[in-house]
Amino acid sequence: MWLGISVILYLIVSILIGIWASFKVKTGEDFILAGRSLPLHITTAALFATWFGSETVLGASSVFYQKGIYGIIEDPFGASLCLIILGVVFVKPLYKMNVLTFGDFYREKFGPTVELLASVLLIVTYIGWIAGQFVALGLIFESILGIPFIWSLILGASVVVAYTYLGGMWSVSITDFFQMIIIIVGLIICLIFIGQKVSFKEALNSVPSSHFDFFRKGNAVLYLNYIAMWMTIGLGSLPQQDIFQRVMSSKSVKVAQWGSVIAGLMYLTIAMIPIALVLYAKVLLTKNGIIIDEQHILPQLILQECPLWVQVMFFGALLSAVMSTASGALLAPSTILSENIFNHFIFKSKELNILKYSRLSVLILAIISFFLAFQNQDIYQLVAGSNALSLVGLFVPLTGGLFFKRFGQKSALASIILGILCWGIAIALNTEVSPLIYGLTGSLIGGIFTMIYTNTTVKDN
Repeated sequence: MWLGISVILYLIVSILIGIWASFKVKTGEDFILAGRSLPLHITTAALFATWFGSETVLGASSVFYQKGIYGIIEDPFGASLCLIILGVVFVKPLYKMNVLTFGDFYREKFGPTVELLASVLLIVTYIGWIAGQFVALGLIFESILGIPFIWSLILGASVVVAYTYLGGMWSVSITDFFQMIIIIVGLIICLIFIGQKVSFKEALNSVPSSHFDFFRKGNAVLYLNYIAMWMTIGLGSLPQQDIFQRVMSSKSVKVAQWGSVIAGLMYLTIAMIPIALVLYAKVLLTKNGIIIDEQHILPQLILQECPLWVQVMFFGALLSAVMSTASGALLAPSTILSENIFNHFIFKSKELNILKYSRLSVLILAIISFFLAFQNQDIYQLVAGSNALSLVGLFVPLTGGLFFKRFGQKSALASIILGILCWGIAIALNTEVSPLIYGLTGSLIGGIFTMIYTNTTVKDN
């Protein structure tokens, strides 16, 4: 009962933060970028919380339980790599552009046609990600409150939508900071407590040594697919609105750079705690004869083996992780839908109306994601699949637009179209090599060859 009460109080506090943040939101820029005023600790927390959600605590840990380290290259390893690359390579030129959304970037670099195409792709990539967080919230409330999954799903989604709708990036940033503290403290306490029940050596011996293989020898196909695992989030998430939004909300370029790098290192470190807890869970739950679904293994471990105060810490950490990711994932495509679709192509609105359309977009995308979550409850699959389109369609135009002056509109269009086409054909043919390899290769060929041909033609004329 007390655990359930603690969770309900946490949800109420989250909504109150959203109400408080709503008073700071006067314009569309306030809603989308928090007035470009976030300090280092808030920026770091927001970037750390970008992906530290259901796919890290529940999804990646359950995949590790089944496949070992090799199965979780995408997340957390690829995700950490993405944040570090972002800070070292991409933050400075992006921050200097001073735009609201990634859609604005594509408009400034390549024109309105590419803006529209890129904006649609960006919005689509987030639907599965949001749905994955909604599923995780449903699983958490189902475990804690004992209510049916559908009502748990509705409860979790409603709270996230409420405070995101009210305060936008201000809500997301402030809640992310407090949620980061709860995540780190809560997971460390759980690890210390559970570690007293089983020796670390016994936990390590509970799985085969192959579970810790970071790399596997094989043929060319295996190596290419291994590279694809690193690229899925490592490169595929670079041209996405959620991390762009956090970077652009920072009060300076230095804050954005350091926040990205620190967040990447923190992400990888803290993500190892759920992995370790799974090893302990395998020993303890097996001893007690408990057989459960992999995605429930950590919640079940804490409920079975820990006193109430540790349960409160764990579920507080888990709830914080999921809600921080869910709110950021929901806000990101909502701002693109309002700024780049509604504002630039449908209503041609003024600044005051961007705020209204942003909030309307939050509701629209939340409803779509909710129905997807109801249909598919595999967290890791929902999230991992959300990065494919941005990798094969948007990564090359992003890089080309930032670092190559001759990479123009035709190059961007050829890169997007050929990348998605090659990726789709590879999926249809069920190729042995990951379709992402074909898609990224097609995107590179389309962009580079069009850039060379266009500039050669201009010189000849």
